[in-house]
Amino acid sequence: MVRVRVATETTKNEAEGIALKHKFLRANSSKISIPGELRKLVRGKKPQKTIYARLLAKAAHALAEGQNKPEPKGLWEEPFGPASSWRPCADQRNWEPSEGNNGYILVSANGGINQQRVAICNAVAVARLLNATLVVPKFLFNSVWRDVSQFSDIYQEEHFINYLKPDIRIVKELPKELQSLDLEAIGSVVTDADIMKEAKQSFYIKNILPILHRNRVVHFIGFGNRLASDPISIQLQRLRCRCNFHALQFVPKIQETESKMKKKKGRSVKASRYLALHLRFEIDMAAHSLCDFGGGEEERKELQAYREIHFPALTHIEKTTKLPSPVVLKSEGLCPLMPEETVLMLAALGFNRRTHIFLAGANIYGGQSRLAALTRLYPSLVTKENLLSSSEIEPFKNFSSQLAALDFIGCTAADAFAMTDSGSQLSSLVSGYRIYYGGGKMPTIRPNKRRLADIFLKNNTIEWKVFEQRVRKAVRQTKRVFSRPIGRSVYRFPRCYECMCNTE
Repeated sequence: MVRVRVATETTKNEAEGIALKHKFLRANSSKISIPGELRKLVRGKKPQKTIYARLLAKAAHALAEGQNKPEPKGLWEEPFGPASSWRPCADQRNWEPSEGNNGYILVSANGGINQQRVAICNAVAVARLLNATLVVPKFLFNSVWRDVSQFSDIYQEEHFINYLKPDIRIVKELPKELQSLDLEAIGSVVTDADIMKEAKQSFYIKNILPILHRNRVVHFIGFGNRLASDPISIQLQRLRCRCNFHALQFVPKIQETESKMKKKKGRSVKASRYLALHLRFEIDMAAHSLCDFGGGEEERKELQAYREIHFPALTHIEKTTKLPSPVVLKSEGLCPLMPEETVLMLAALGFNRRTHIFLAGANIYGGQSRLAALTRLYPSLVTKENLLSSSEIEPFKNFSSQLAALDFIGCTAADAFAMTDSGSQLSSLVSGYRIYYGGGKMPTIRPNKRRLADIFLKNNTIEWKVFEQRVRKAVRQTKRVFSRPIGRSVYRFPRCYECMCNTE
Protein backbone atom coordinates (compact mmCIF):
# COMPACT_ATOMS: atom_id res chain seq x y z
CA MET A 1 0.00 0.00 0.00
CA VAL A 2 1.30 3.48 -0.85
CA ARG A 3 1.27 5.91 2.05
CA VAL A 4 0.99 9.68 1.71
CA ARG A 5 2.53 11.74 4.49
CA VAL A 6 0.52 14.83 5.34
CA ALA A 7 3.32 17.15 6.32
CA THR A 8 3.55 19.55 3.38
CA GLU A 9 7.21 20.37 3.89
CA THR A 10 8.29 16.72 4.18
CA THR A 11 6.22 15.40 1.29
CA LYS A 12 7.42 18.13 -1.04
CA ASN A 13 11.03 17.43 -0.17
CA GLU A 14 10.62 13.70 -0.68
CA ALA A 15 9.13 14.17 -4.13
CA GLU A 16 11.59 16.77 -5.36
CA GLY A 17 14.05 14.10 -6.38
CA ILE A 18 11.59 12.72 -8.90
CA ALA A 19 12.37 14.09 -12.34
CA LEU A 20 8.70 14.41 -13.20
CA LYS A 21 8.00 16.65 -10.25
CA HIS A 22 11.09 18.70 -10.96
CA LYS A 23 9.71 19.36 -14.43
CA PHE A 24 6.32 20.37 -13.06
CA LEU A 25 7.75 22.69 -10.43
CA ARG A 26 9.95 24.47 -12.95
CA ALA A 27 6.96 24.96 -15.21
CA ASN A 28 5.01 26.46 -12.29
CA SER A 29 7.77 28.45 -10.61
CA SER A 30 6.47 31.87 -11.57
CA LYS A 31 4.39 33.99 -9.22
CA ILE A 32 1.01 32.29 -9.33
CA SER A 33 -2.09 34.41 -8.86
CA ILE A 34 -4.93 32.62 -7.14
CA PRO A 35 -8.25 32.81 -9.01
CA GLY A 36 -11.01 34.73 -7.31
CA GLU A 37 -13.06 31.64 -6.53
CA LEU A 38 -10.14 30.13 -4.60
CA ARG A 39 -9.75 33.24 -2.47
CA LYS A 40 -13.14 32.45 -1.00
CA LEU A 41 -11.98 29.14 0.43
CA VAL A 42 -10.72 30.46 3.74
CA ARG A 43 -13.50 32.98 4.33
CA GLY A 44 -15.93 30.45 5.74
CA LYS A 45 -19.18 32.22 4.87
CA LYS A 46 -21.27 29.10 5.39
CA PRO A 47 -21.86 27.57 8.83
CA GLN A 48 -19.41 24.70 9.24
CA LYS A 49 -21.05 21.32 9.63
CA THR A 50 -19.37 18.84 11.95
CA ILE A 51 -19.69 15.16 12.71
CA TYR A 52 -18.71 15.91 16.32
CA ALA A 53 -21.84 17.81 17.41
CA ARG A 54 -22.67 15.22 20.11
CA LEU A 55 -19.19 15.17 21.63
CA LEU A 56 -18.86 18.96 21.46
CA ALA A 57 -22.11 19.32 23.41
CA LYS A 58 -20.76 16.94 26.06
CA ALA A 59 -17.48 18.85 26.17
CA ALA A 60 -19.33 22.14 26.66
CA HIS A 61 -21.36 20.62 29.47
CA ALA A 62 -18.24 19.21 31.14
CA LEU A 63 -16.43 22.55 30.92
CA ALA A 64 -19.40 24.40 32.37
CA GLU A 65 -19.71 21.94 35.26
CA GLY A 66 -15.99 21.93 35.97
CA GLN A 67 -15.49 25.67 35.85
CA ASN A 68 -14.49 25.90 39.52
CA LYS A 69 -12.80 22.51 39.81
CA PRO A 70 -9.00 22.23 39.92
CA GLU A 71 -7.31 21.14 36.71
CA PRO A 72 -5.75 17.67 36.55
CA LYS A 73 -2.36 17.36 38.24
CA GLY A 74 0.52 17.67 35.81
CA LEU A 75 -1.52 19.37 33.07
CA TRP A 76 0.93 22.29 32.89
CA GLU A 77 4.04 20.27 33.73
CA GLU A 78 6.69 18.10 32.15
CA PRO A 79 7.97 15.04 34.02
CA PHE A 80 10.24 17.56 35.79
CA GLY A 81 12.93 15.28 37.25
CA PRO A 82 14.31 13.65 34.09
CA ALA A 83 13.56 16.72 31.92
CA SER A 84 15.37 19.18 34.18
CA SER A 85 18.59 17.16 34.15
CA TRP A 86 19.23 18.25 30.54
CA ARG A 87 20.89 21.68 30.20
CA PRO A 88 21.88 23.73 27.12
CA CYS A 89 25.55 23.46 26.16
CA ALA A 90 25.70 23.88 22.38
CA ASP A 91 27.58 27.14 22.99
CA GLN A 92 30.68 25.18 24.07
CA ARG A 93 33.46 24.93 21.48
CA ASN A 94 36.74 23.01 21.38
CA TRP A 95 38.08 23.70 17.89
CA GLU A 96 39.91 26.43 16.02
CA PRO A 97 38.04 28.76 13.61
CA SER A 98 37.80 27.70 9.99
CA GLU A 99 39.67 29.99 7.60
CA GLY A 100 37.11 29.31 4.86
CA ASN A 101 39.79 29.32 2.16
CA ASN A 102 38.34 26.58 -0.06
CA GLY A 103 35.83 28.94 -1.65
CA TYR A 104 32.39 30.45 -1.09
CA ILE A 105 29.01 28.88 -0.41
CA LEU A 106 25.84 30.68 -1.49
CA VAL A 107 22.46 29.43 -0.25
CA SER A 108 19.04 30.42 -1.57
CA ALA A 109 16.66 28.81 0.92
CA ASN A 110 13.07 28.03 -0.05
CA GLY A 111 9.81 27.47 1.83
CA GLY A 112 8.63 29.41 4.87
CA ILE A 113 10.61 30.69 7.82
CA ASN A 114 10.97 27.25 9.39
CA GLN A 115 12.34 25.49 6.31
CA GLN A 116 14.65 28.48 5.80
CA ARG A 117 15.94 28.20 9.36
CA VAL A 118 16.85 24.54 8.88
CA ALA A 119 18.56 25.36 5.56
CA ILE A 120 20.66 28.08 7.21
CA CYS A 121 21.88 25.80 10.01
CA ASN A 122 22.67 22.98 7.59
CA ALA A 123 24.58 25.41 5.37
CA VAL A 124 26.64 26.57 8.35
CA ALA A 125 27.61 22.95 9.08
CA VAL A 126 28.51 22.23 5.44
CA ALA A 127 30.62 25.41 5.24
CA ARG A 128 32.64 24.21 8.22
CA LEU A 129 32.90 20.69 6.81
CA LEU A 130 34.32 21.98 3.51
CA ASN A 131 36.44 24.78 5.05
CA ALA A 132 34.43 27.27 2.96
CA THR A 133 33.24 30.82 3.54
CA LEU A 134 29.48 31.21 3.85
CA VAL A 135 27.75 34.17 2.24
CA VAL A 136 24.77 35.37 4.32
CA PRO A 137 21.89 33.22 3.00
CA LYS A 138 19.20 34.53 0.66
CA PHE A 139 15.52 33.54 0.72
CA LEU A 140 13.65 32.55 -2.43
CA PHE A 141 10.25 34.04 -3.21
CA ASN A 142 7.66 31.28 -2.82
CA SER A 143 4.33 31.28 -4.66
CA VAL A 144 2.54 29.92 -1.56
CA TRP A 145 4.18 32.05 1.15
CA ARG A 146 4.48 35.13 -1.11
CA ASP A 147 7.03 36.89 1.09
CA VAL A 148 9.95 39.01 -0.14
CA SER A 149 11.66 39.11 3.29
CA GLN A 150 15.41 38.51 3.37
CA PHE A 151 17.76 37.41 6.16
CA SER A 152 18.26 40.86 7.70
CA ASP A 153 14.49 41.48 7.77
CA ILE A 154 14.08 38.58 10.22
CA TYR A 155 17.42 37.85 11.90
CA GLN A 156 20.20 40.00 13.35
CA GLU A 157 22.82 39.75 10.65
CA GLU A 158 25.77 41.14 12.62
CA HIS A 159 25.06 38.83 15.55
CA PHE A 160 24.89 35.85 13.20
CA ILE A 161 28.24 36.68 11.62
CA ASN A 162 30.02 37.51 14.87
CA TYR A 163 28.61 34.70 16.99
CA LEU A 164 29.74 32.07 14.51
CA LYS A 165 33.14 33.69 13.85
CA PRO A 166 34.91 31.12 16.09
CA ASP A 167 33.38 28.41 13.86
CA ILE A 168 33.22 29.61 10.26
CA ARG A 169 33.91 32.68 8.16
CA ILE A 170 30.75 34.50 7.03
CA VAL A 171 30.59 37.45 4.62
CA LYS A 172 27.69 39.55 3.37
CA GLU A 173 28.43 39.10 -0.33
CA LEU A 174 30.78 37.48 -2.80
CA PRO A 175 34.06 39.23 -3.65
CA LYS A 176 33.63 41.53 -6.66
CA GLU A 177 35.76 39.36 -8.92
CA LEU A 178 33.32 36.45 -8.43
CA GLN A 179 30.05 38.37 -8.68
CA SER A 180 30.04 38.41 -12.48
CA LEU A 181 30.42 34.63 -12.85
CA ASP A 182 27.63 32.74 -14.61
CA LEU A 183 27.34 30.08 -11.92
CA GLU A 184 24.94 27.91 -13.86
CA ALA A 185 27.14 27.92 -16.94
CA ILE A 186 30.24 26.85 -15.00
CA GLY A 187 28.38 24.10 -13.11
CA SER A 188 28.30 25.76 -9.69
CA VAL A 189 24.53 25.67 -9.17
CA VAL A 190 23.39 22.72 -7.06
CA THR A 191 19.65 22.16 -6.55
CA ASP A 192 17.76 19.81 -4.27
CA ALA A 193 17.33 17.52 -7.27
CA ASP A 194 21.13 17.08 -7.28
CA ILE A 195 21.41 16.16 -3.59
CA MET A 196 19.69 13.22 -2.02
CA LYS A 197 17.61 13.87 1.05
CA GLU A 198 19.66 13.52 4.27
CA ALA A 199 22.96 13.34 2.38
CA LYS A 200 25.99 12.23 4.41
CA GLN A 201 29.17 14.21 4.99
CA SER A 202 31.00 12.01 2.48
CA PHE A 203 28.64 13.19 -0.30
CA TYR A 204 29.74 16.80 0.17
CA ILE A 205 33.42 15.92 0.34
CA LYS A 206 33.19 13.76 -2.79
CA ASN A 207 30.82 15.89 -4.91
CA ILE A 208 30.80 19.50 -3.67
CA LEU A 209 34.37 20.10 -2.56
CA PRO A 210 35.75 19.51 -6.12
CA ILE A 211 33.37 22.20 -7.44
CA LEU A 212 34.69 24.63 -4.82
CA HIS A 213 38.27 23.83 -5.76
CA ARG A 214 37.49 24.27 -9.46
CA ASN A 215 35.16 27.30 -9.45
CA ARG A 216 35.63 28.82 -5.97
CA VAL A 217 31.83 29.13 -5.61
CA VAL A 218 28.91 26.75 -5.04
CA HIS A 219 25.31 27.96 -5.03
CA PHE A 220 22.84 25.70 -3.20
CA ILE A 221 19.21 26.30 -4.18
CA GLY A 222 16.73 24.94 -1.64
CA PHE A 223 18.82 22.93 0.83
CA GLY A 224 16.22 22.56 3.60
CA ASN A 225 16.94 18.95 4.60
CA ARG A 226 19.96 18.05 2.52
CA LEU A 227 22.28 17.10 5.39
CA ALA A 228 21.91 13.85 7.33
CA SER A 229 21.00 13.82 11.00
CA ASP A 230 23.27 10.78 11.43
CA PRO A 231 26.01 9.79 11.03
CA ILE A 232 27.67 13.17 11.52
CA SER A 233 30.62 14.25 13.65
CA ILE A 234 29.86 15.46 17.17
CA GLN A 235 31.33 18.90 16.60
CA LEU A 236 29.40 19.49 13.37
CA GLN A 237 26.19 18.40 15.06
CA ARG A 238 26.90 20.79 17.89
CA LEU A 239 27.51 23.56 15.38
CA ARG A 240 24.04 23.01 13.90
CA CYS A 241 22.56 23.34 17.38
CA ARG A 242 24.67 26.40 18.09
CA CYS A 243 23.38 28.05 14.94
CA ASN A 244 19.73 27.23 15.64
CA PHE A 245 19.60 27.99 19.35
CA HIS A 246 22.18 30.79 19.67
CA ALA A 247 23.22 32.42 16.39
CA LEU A 248 19.76 33.05 14.89
CA GLN A 249 18.22 35.89 16.88
CA PHE A 250 15.21 37.85 15.66
CA VAL A 251 15.62 41.52 14.78
CA PRO A 252 14.63 44.11 17.43
CA LYS A 253 11.30 45.03 15.80
CA ILE A 254 10.15 41.40 16.16
CA GLN A 255 11.46 41.09 19.72
CA GLU A 256 9.82 44.40 20.69
CA THR A 257 6.49 43.21 19.30
CA GLU A 258 6.77 40.09 21.45
CA SER A 259 7.13 42.32 24.53
CA LYS A 260 4.03 44.28 23.51
CA MET A 261 2.01 41.06 23.17
CA LYS A 262 3.15 39.86 26.60
CA LYS A 263 2.23 43.17 28.26
CA LYS A 264 -1.23 43.16 26.71
CA LYS A 265 -1.84 39.58 27.82
CA GLY A 266 -0.66 40.58 31.29
CA ARG A 267 -3.08 43.51 31.49
CA SER A 268 -6.04 41.45 30.33
CA VAL A 269 -5.66 38.56 32.75
CA LYS A 270 -4.83 38.19 36.41
CA ALA A 271 -2.49 35.29 35.82
CA SER A 272 0.03 35.36 32.99
CA ARG A 273 -0.08 31.60 32.37
CA TYR A 274 -1.26 30.66 28.89
CA LEU A 275 -1.43 27.77 26.45
CA ALA A 276 -0.08 28.31 22.93
CA LEU A 277 -1.83 26.29 20.24
CA HIS A 278 -0.46 25.81 16.74
CA LEU A 279 -3.47 24.83 14.68
CA ARG A 280 -1.92 23.53 11.45
CA PHE A 281 -5.08 23.68 9.38
CA GLU A 282 -4.35 26.08 6.54
CA ILE A 283 -5.65 25.37 3.05
CA ASP A 284 -2.25 24.15 1.79
CA MET A 285 -2.11 21.52 4.54
CA ALA A 286 -5.73 20.47 4.02
CA ALA A 287 -5.27 20.17 0.24
CA HIS A 288 -1.94 18.36 0.38
CA SER A 289 -3.13 15.82 2.96
CA LEU A 290 -5.73 14.26 0.57
CA CYS A 291 -7.97 13.87 3.64
CA ASP A 292 -11.70 14.42 4.10
CA PHE A 293 -12.80 17.10 6.58
CA GLY A 294 -16.55 16.62 6.43
CA GLY A 295 -17.33 19.30 3.85
CA GLY A 296 -18.73 16.94 1.22
CA GLU A 297 -18.49 17.37 -2.53
CA GLU A 298 -18.05 21.14 -2.37
CA GLU A 299 -14.99 20.79 -0.13
CA ARG A 300 -13.55 18.03 -2.31
CA LYS A 301 -13.77 20.26 -5.41
CA GLU A 302 -12.25 23.24 -3.59
CA LEU A 303 -9.24 21.29 -2.37
CA GLN A 304 -8.76 19.58 -5.72
CA ALA A 305 -8.72 22.98 -7.46
CA TYR A 306 -6.10 24.23 -5.00
CA ARG A 307 -3.94 21.13 -5.53
CA GLU A 308 -4.01 21.59 -9.31
CA ILE A 309 -2.61 25.10 -8.95
CA HIS A 310 -0.10 24.68 -6.11
CA PHE A 311 0.79 20.97 -6.11
CA PRO A 312 0.72 19.90 -9.79
CA ALA A 313 3.05 16.94 -9.16
CA LEU A 314 0.73 15.62 -6.47
CA THR A 315 -2.21 16.00 -8.84
CA HIS A 316 -0.29 13.95 -11.42
CA ILE A 317 0.45 11.24 -8.83
CA GLU A 318 -3.26 11.14 -7.92
CA LYS A 319 -4.10 10.35 -11.55
CA THR A 320 -1.41 7.73 -12.09
CA THR A 321 -1.15 5.93 -8.73
CA LYS A 322 -3.69 4.23 -6.49
CA LEU A 323 -3.44 6.16 -3.22
CA PRO A 324 -4.93 5.35 0.20
CA SER A 325 -8.49 6.54 0.74
CA PRO A 326 -9.25 9.41 3.16
CA VAL A 327 -10.63 6.82 5.61
CA VAL A 328 -7.35 4.88 5.59
CA LEU A 329 -5.29 8.07 5.88
CA LYS A 330 -7.35 9.08 8.90
CA SER A 331 -7.04 5.70 10.61
CA GLU A 332 -3.26 5.77 10.11
CA GLY A 333 -3.03 9.17 11.82
CA LEU A 334 -1.97 10.88 8.59
CA CYS A 335 -4.59 13.64 8.59
CA PRO A 336 -4.22 16.99 10.36
CA LEU A 337 -6.46 17.45 13.37
CA MET A 338 -9.51 19.54 12.57
CA PRO A 339 -10.27 22.48 14.91
CA GLU A 340 -13.24 20.51 16.31
CA GLU A 341 -10.97 17.57 17.14
CA THR A 342 -8.42 19.89 18.70
CA VAL A 343 -10.92 21.53 21.03
CA LEU A 344 -12.22 18.12 22.08
CA MET A 345 -8.66 17.04 22.89
CA LEU A 346 -8.03 20.16 25.01
CA ALA A 347 -11.32 19.76 26.88
CA ALA A 348 -10.65 16.06 27.52
CA LEU A 349 -7.16 16.83 28.84
CA GLY A 350 -8.74 19.10 31.45
CA PHE A 351 -7.97 22.65 30.31
CA ASN A 352 -10.84 24.60 31.86
CA ARG A 353 -13.02 27.17 30.14
CA ARG A 354 -11.01 30.08 31.57
CA THR A 355 -7.78 28.89 29.92
CA HIS A 356 -6.04 31.67 28.03
CA ILE A 357 -5.03 30.42 24.60
CA PHE A 358 -2.67 32.03 22.10
CA LEU A 359 -3.59 30.69 18.67
CA ALA A 360 -0.68 30.54 16.22
CA GLY A 361 -0.95 29.96 12.50
CA ALA A 362 -2.09 31.55 9.29
CA ASN A 363 -5.60 31.66 7.81
CA ILE A 364 -7.56 28.62 8.95
CA TYR A 365 -9.26 26.71 6.14
CA GLY A 366 -12.96 27.44 6.56
CA GLY A 367 -12.40 30.72 8.41
CA GLN A 368 -14.23 31.78 11.55
CA SER A 369 -17.02 29.23 11.15
CA ARG A 370 -14.42 26.46 11.32
CA LEU A 371 -13.07 27.98 14.53
CA ALA A 372 -16.52 28.39 16.09
CA ALA A 373 -16.27 25.31 18.32
CA LEU A 374 -12.89 26.42 19.64
CA THR A 375 -13.89 30.01 20.39
CA ARG A 376 -17.23 28.93 21.87
CA LEU A 377 -15.67 26.54 24.38
CA TYR A 378 -12.59 28.68 25.04
CA PRO A 379 -13.63 32.35 24.84
CA SER A 380 -10.25 33.62 26.18
CA LEU A 381 -8.56 32.93 22.86
CA VAL A 382 -6.35 35.50 21.15
CA THR A 383 -4.10 35.73 18.09
CA LYS A 384 -1.27 38.12 17.31
CA GLU A 385 -3.81 40.12 15.28
CA ASN A 386 -6.07 40.45 18.37
CA LEU A 387 -3.27 41.42 20.73
CA LEU A 388 -1.65 44.03 18.52
CA SER A 389 -3.25 47.23 17.30
CA SER A 390 -3.62 47.85 13.58
CA SER A 391 -0.60 50.18 13.62
CA GLU A 392 1.50 47.59 15.51
CA ILE A 393 0.67 44.71 13.15
CA GLU A 394 0.88 46.83 9.97
CA PRO A 395 4.70 46.55 9.47
CA PHE A 396 4.35 42.75 9.32
CA LYS A 397 1.12 42.40 7.37
CA ASN A 398 2.47 41.50 3.94
CA PHE A 399 5.35 39.40 5.23
CA SER A 400 4.24 35.89 6.14
CA SER A 401 7.68 34.90 7.45
CA GLN A 402 7.81 37.84 9.84
CA LEU A 403 4.28 37.04 11.02
CA ALA A 404 5.40 33.44 11.52
CA ALA A 405 8.28 34.75 13.65
CA LEU A 406 5.72 36.40 15.95
CA ASP A 407 3.93 33.05 16.25
CA PHE A 408 7.25 31.33 16.91
CA ILE A 409 8.15 33.53 19.87
CA GLY A 410 4.57 33.44 21.19
CA CYS A 411 4.71 29.62 21.19
CA THR A 412 8.22 29.25 22.62
CA ALA A 413 7.38 31.52 25.56
CA ALA A 414 4.07 29.81 26.49
CA ASP A 415 3.57 27.92 29.75
CA ALA A 416 2.32 24.98 27.70
CA PHE A 417 2.37 24.38 23.96
CA ALA A 418 -0.02 22.14 22.01
CA MET A 419 0.66 21.09 18.44
CA THR A 420 -1.86 19.45 16.14
CA ASP A 421 0.56 18.05 13.58
CA SER A 422 3.96 16.69 14.61
CA GLY A 423 5.17 16.94 11.02
CA SER A 424 4.82 20.72 11.02
CA GLN A 425 8.20 22.50 10.86
CA LEU A 426 6.99 25.30 13.15
CA SER A 427 5.77 22.85 15.78
CA SER A 428 8.99 20.83 15.50
CA LEU A 429 11.26 23.86 15.90
CA VAL A 430 9.14 25.32 18.71
CA SER A 431 9.11 22.05 20.66
CA GLY A 432 12.90 21.74 20.24
CA TYR A 433 13.39 25.31 21.43
CA ARG A 434 11.22 24.66 24.48
CA ILE A 435 13.24 21.54 25.31
CA TYR A 436 16.54 23.39 24.93
CA TYR A 437 15.67 26.45 27.01
CA GLY A 438 12.80 25.11 29.12
CA GLY A 439 14.72 23.59 32.01
CA GLY A 440 12.12 20.86 32.27
CA LYS A 441 9.31 23.34 32.94
CA MET A 442 7.88 23.94 29.47
CA PRO A 443 5.60 21.04 28.49
CA THR A 444 4.60 20.29 24.92
CA ILE A 445 1.46 18.35 24.01
CA ARG A 446 2.14 16.11 21.02
CA PRO A 447 -1.01 14.17 20.13
CA ASN A 448 -0.65 10.69 18.74
CA LYS A 449 -3.04 11.19 15.81
CA ARG A 450 -3.34 7.49 15.10
CA ARG A 451 -4.54 6.77 18.62
CA LEU A 452 -6.82 9.80 18.61
CA ALA A 453 -8.32 8.76 15.26
CA ASP A 454 -9.40 5.48 16.82
CA ILE A 455 -11.02 7.35 19.71
CA PHE A 456 -12.76 9.88 17.45
CA LEU A 457 -14.24 7.06 15.40
CA LYS A 458 -16.50 6.31 18.36
CA ASN A 459 -17.77 9.87 18.64
CA ASN A 460 -21.44 8.85 18.27
CA THR A 461 -21.41 6.33 21.12
CA ILE A 462 -18.54 7.02 23.52
CA GLU A 463 -19.33 8.57 26.91
CA TRP A 464 -17.46 11.70 27.95
CA LYS A 465 -15.68 10.14 30.95
CA VAL A 466 -14.37 7.30 28.81
CA PHE A 467 -13.38 9.77 26.09
CA GLU A 468 -11.45 11.82 28.69
CA GLN A 469 -9.62 8.78 30.02
CA ARG A 470 -8.59 7.52 26.59
CA VAL A 471 -7.43 10.93 25.33
CA ARG A 472 -5.42 11.59 28.50
CA LYS A 473 -3.73 8.21 28.25
CA ALA A 474 -2.91 8.74 24.56
CA VAL A 475 -1.37 12.16 25.22
CA ARG A 476 0.36 11.20 28.48
CA GLN A 477 2.37 8.57 26.61
CA THR A 478 3.86 11.27 24.36
CA LYS A 479 5.17 13.27 27.35
CA ARG A 480 7.96 10.82 28.07
CA VAL A 481 11.43 12.32 28.38
CA PHE A 482 13.96 10.61 26.13
CA SER A 483 17.19 11.44 24.35
CA ARG A 484 17.25 12.06 20.59
CA PRO A 485 16.53 8.91 18.57
CA ILE A 486 19.16 8.06 15.96
CA GLY A 487 18.42 9.70 12.64
CA ARG A 488 16.05 12.32 14.07
CA SER A 489 16.54 16.08 13.82
CA VAL A 490 18.57 17.88 16.49
CA TYR A 491 16.39 20.94 15.92
CA ARG A 492 13.37 19.00 17.17
CA PHE A 493 15.11 16.61 19.59
CA PRO A 494 18.03 18.51 21.13
CA ARG A 495 18.33 16.15 24.12
CA CYS A 496 21.61 14.65 22.95
CA TYR A 497 25.21 15.12 24.01
CA GLU A 498 25.96 17.18 20.93
CA CYS A 499 23.43 19.86 21.95
CA MET A 500 22.73 19.49 25.67
CA CYS A 501 24.48 18.16 28.76
CA ASN A 502 22.84 15.63 31.07
CA THR A 503 23.64 16.53 34.69
CA GLU A 504 22.37 13.26 36.17
